[in-house]
Amino acid sequence: MAKKHAPRATEELATLDDFLRAEGKLEEFEAVAIKEVLAWQIGEAMRAQKLSQKGLAKHMNTSRSQIRRLLDPKDGNVTIATLQRAAKVVGRKLKLELV
Repeated sequence: MAKKHAPRATEELATLDDFLRAEGKLEEFEAVAIKEVLAWQIGEAMRAQKLSQKGLAKHMNTSRSQIRRLLDPKDGNVTIATLQRAAKVVGRKLKLELV
């Protein structure tokens, strides 16, 4: 005989943010999402300019391994200064704001 589950209140499942907040993971997931978007934007700008990782590293005066970390959406250990330098090389600006 199949086990019946009690229905959950709609309020308990209102949003993914509510669930992540309840689990204490919201800030962590937001940080990962921000890094994923920044890595994607830098990667797209590089492709548009036909700029390789080696070329970006040379313009930034850094190593290719640092560029790999910069472009890795899961690696959150990138400084704001590094993001600013990469943005400048690809003709963009890094804009941070508190909302």
